[in-house]
Amino acid sequence: MALMIEPIKRDLAISDTQISLLHGFAFAIFYTILGIPLGRLADKRNRCLIISAGIFMWSIMTAACGLTKSFLQLFLARIGVGVGEASLSPAAYSMISDYFPKEKRGLAISLYSMGVFFGAGISFLVGGLVVQMTSNAPEILIPVIGQIHSWQLTFFIVGIPGLLFVTLMTTVREPFRRDLFVKDVTDSKHAISIIESIKYLLAYRKAYFSHLLGFSLMGTLTYGFFAWTPSYFIRTFQWTSGEIGFVFGLIVLIIGTSGIVLGVIIADRWLRRGLLDSYLRVTIFAALGILIFGCLAALMPNPVLALILLCPAICLLGFPVGLAPASLNFITPNQLRGQAISLYLFLLNLIGLGFGPTAVALITDYVFKDPSALRYSLAIFTFIIALFAIVVFLRGLKHYRRMAQRTIET
Repeated sequence: MALMIEPIKRDLAISDTQISLLHGFAFAIFYTILGIPLGRLADKRNRCLIISAGIFMWSIMTAACGLTKSFLQLFLARIGVGVGEASLSPAAYSMISDYFPKEKRGLAISLYSMGVFFGAGISFLVGGLVVQMTSNAPEILIPVIGQIHSWQLTFFIVGIPGLLFVTLMTTVREPFRRDLFVKDVTDSKHAISIIESIKYLLAYRKAYFSHLLGFSLMGTLTYGFFAWTPSYFIRTFQWTSGEIGFVFGLIVLIIGTSGIVLGVIIADRWLRRGLLDSYLRVTIFAALGILIFGCLAALMPNPVLALILLCPAICLLGFPVGLAPASLNFITPNQLRGQAISLYLFLLNLIGLGFGPTAVALITDYVFKDPSALRYSLAIFTFIIALFAIVVFLRGLKHYRRMAQRTIET
């Protein structure tokens, strides 16, 4: 979506704010709503099957985006993509926590979480190439459907191959469930009730609140950056979608994924030294770095300086991707992990995906009232959200430490 903002705006005659709703809010609606029940399902049922069904759903709906003719139709198709993707993370994080013992989960989860930035980097690289190849392609007339624009063709090209990955899930083994409230119990009838789950989370609400809100704000930064950085270079420096897709894709692919692993390695090392709140402490330093480098990158007078400063910002944006689930699983029992992760994803996508891209667009459309002022919108957005995240984490450190200590003692 980020690489096709300009042609979609042109062909559907919509604003930056409407584009941001397609990019974030439409995807987040059912992603957030279905995430929690799917998380509970992951705590009781076969997680491999849940993930397989999700892959099938979001691949079909991605291709369906290429059939849309209006803002409403594309909005509904994006909702369908979100419905499919809601199945993945609660089940995946739960499975990984069962594959590895506590002392190795941080690195394991961070390696899995690299898929977020690795996939984003590949999407910018391949997406930029596809957009470049199809940008000059003539409109295609398909019976019943009608004319298809080049950006619609892109959705077909990247959506349909996803169906091949459904078969790969048949090779993944459903692991034995570890760290249960009742030991040596693996069947679903011993899963704790919703009421018990709510009581547990409320009992330790201060630790969970600072974690969930803080990491949701970090996600807001990531979604805002990823949604609008390509357009920033296109509008400010007159780069093409192919050019920024290639360069930004490499940055995200190499530097962003490195940041995911680096953040967890640092946090795990601090944890071994006795800092029980190390996951949150590392994230605070990452937020401070993003505030500095992100704001400066958006204000540079030439693209080379902007890209140089963008590199550390993207690296630091990768830190929370691995730290968030690792830190949440560290303080949460097995039968609650799927639900805790789904609650985290609920807030992450409601606040981050739903608000991040739109916040930048609202500043551009209603404060500056000028699409070329996008760079200033990015700088303001980065400063405010990063500062807010730092404050939230600082206030929650002592509560997280107490929860971590309790986990170790039990």
